[in-house]
Amino acid sequence: MDYNILDYGAAGDGVKKCTQAIQAAVDACGKTGGRVVVPAGKYLSGGIRLRSNVELHLENGAELISTLEKEDMIDFAREFEGEGMDGMDGGCFLFARHEKNIVISGQGRIDGRGREVFFDADADNGFHECPLCVKGFRPRTTYLEDVENLTVRDVTFYDAAFWTLHMAGCRNVLVDGIRILNDDRGPNNDGVDPDCCKNVVIRGCVIEAGDDAVVVKATGPMHEKYGDCENIVIQGCTMHSRDSALKIGTETWGNIRNIILSDCVVWDCSRAVSIWSRDGGTISDIVIHHVTGNTRRYADGYIPGAGAPRWWGKGEPVFLSSTRRRGCERIPGRISGVVMDHIRLRSESCIFLGGEEYAPIEDIRLENMDILWTKQSPHTPGVFDEQPSDRDVYEHEIPCVYARSVKGLSVSGRLRVDGSLRDVIQKKQILENCEDIRIGD
Repeated sequence: MDYNILDYGAAGDGVKKCTQAIQAAVDACGKTGGRVVVPAGKYLSGGIRLRSNVELHLENGAELISTLEKEDMIDFAREFEGEGMDGMDGGCFLFARHEKNIVISGQGRIDGRGREVFFDADADNGFHECPLCVKGFRPRTTYLEDVENLTVRDVTFYDAAFWTLHMAGCRNVLVDGIRILNDDRGPNNDGVDPDCCKNVVIRGCVIEAGDDAVVVKATGPMHEKYGDCENIVIQGCTMHSRDSALKIGTETWGNIRNIILSDCVVWDCSRAVSIWSRDGGTISDIVIHHVTGNTRRYADGYIPGAGAPRWWGKGEPVFLSSTRRRGCERIPGRISGVVMDHIRLRSESCIFLGGEEYAPIEDIRLENMDILWTKQSPHTPGVFDEQPSDRDVYEHEIPCVYARSVKGLSVSGRLRVDGSLRDVIQKKQILENCEDIRIGD
């Protein structure tokens, strides 16, 4: 059965709030199962609770627009179960919890209105590249918790003010052919965040964001509820981010395993693939293959306290980091069993593997790598970026490969430096406290 939101009093003028009308259509559909239809038009709305067996379908020309008023949003961190979630305060626009068989589909657009909360304070002295500053309240576009059999297909998410597609503790998920088109200077406007999820396929998507494009993580509150994060496939996507295209971590309160990224294009990213251990969980059995594109450095900000003035990443094609968080004594878990092959990238900083004596990185194979170090930005390499940690950002000589406290690393393929960076990148490798390292041509 179809439930058209116009039949419940919605107005497609972009002015009248349609929250009650849309929610009424969803609630009615939830009793029978079926499809809530959003026809062409502009529909301004507060938070919507999605129900089991409901497909929210945005027709071509339909635009679902989030309000930016806190009282209109769903306080997902405290509502229903009453639990506070550290680091997850705030509201969301599209919400579901403990539901099943939910679909979000169609050729329409979901607008998060990030442009109204971001502003440029010229924190990088005229480059206009560093993260924008933030004013006012900004909700997540979605927060979908403990949904079994979730499908998100074809829709366009536009200009998120905070995380775009946050899936927490979900199982059997398909994200297929969606577009996420966010401001690429927007702080915290991640693309897709599978958080303690199981059995997830993300395929054929176009993702553009300021923060990471796809972030596989295990936050503390979600790990307590739903356990480890495992069995994630990301395939055939194009990704642009001024942080990482694919990031695993930094939240690693639970184990993260069985992750595959394949056949993807990453363009103008600060990092292509980054894997972080900070909070105790083990990261293992990671396979990355057939990735092409480029990584480059962007300007950081200089104004103290100006929002988020620094990106995480300085142009590294591959970045693995296992170290303590800043000011924290918790020992990070292991990173082990990572295989990457057929990675072809133009980059501006090194292949970086930074472990510690108390948290070594183990069993890493980088095969058939084709990395060309070439200047792409006005910024000169010369720093390592290990945020968030006590090491932070610091000056360091840049080789092709840097490894610290690594046990078992093999690198093969073509590692080349062209004339634009030959005066800066003069060493093939710098190794510190490593065992069983093989770096060949």
